[in-house]
Amino acid sequence: MTYRPTVRGRRLARELRRLREDQGLTLQEVADRLGWSRATVSRLETRQTRPRHGDVANMLDLYGVASPDRDALITLAKQAGQRGWWTAYADVFTGSYVALEDEADEIRAWDPQLVHGLLQTEDYARTVITAGRMLPGPAHIERRIAARKARQALLDRPDPPHLNLIFDEAVLYRPIGGAEVMRAQLESLAESARRPRVTIRLLPRSAGEHAGLDGRFTILSFEEPADPDIAYVEGTMGDVYIESEQAIAQHKARFERIEALTLPPEESASLLHEAARSGT
Repeated sequence: MTYRPTVRGRRLARELRRLREDQGLTLQEVADRLGWSRATVSRLETRQTRPRHGDVANMLDLYGVASPDRDALITLAKQAGQRGWWTAYADVFTGSYVALEDEADEIRAWDPQLVHGLLQTEDYARTVITAGRMLPGPAHIERRIAARKARQALLDRPDPPHLNLIFDEAVLYRPIGGAEVMRAQLESLAESARRPRVTIRLLPRSAGEHAGLDGRFTILSFEEPADPDIAYVEGTMGDVYIESEQAIAQHKARFERIEALTLPPEESASLLHEAARSGT
């Protein structure tokens, strides 16, 4: 099974690399001293393999890390190796995104064409998946519907992330699935906007050219200051995870520029209700 690192797994990998570099050791030197291959050490530092706490303990001993830091990192290794709910849908979720989304404190997303997946109704999602994924048959579609429902449970937790979404106004008038499906989706979206941790803003059609013309993207932020933000761009040819400080700053600035052109949440909610009543 492909390893999909969580936020804790990424944090552990960063720490292991930092500790090695602080000791002035190369990957090959660490491998030689531990009796491993260079590739094994590299995969642990680049999050390509699930960390076993025994292996991490050996690395920490080599680097001279004492408790309580050693104990904290061993615990982190155990947590990083735990399988989340998404592993039951390994055939659907092919990247690390859901593992990262699951631990996010804030999710900021710009969606110019569709309702965000976390807020899609079942019928709307089925239409989107059927049209966009070109799957072999109904069973594969229903499998993805089940996975999406499991993912949406994130918002029903006692401490859900803050969901900060911007939709293009055109999303309201694209009749995905027909009038009834779309009406139900808009009503659900308007109801979601009442949640205390959900903010929905609409970019009006009158905005003209704007910073989001290149397409959708998501920014994930985390409660722990040691965990840097991650930008995620989904595409038909693969997913891109952006982690460099400069690139993250550019995506944040892009989001803020789009946000500056949006309707306030109250006006956005009114427009959602109006569109639902009119049947788009």
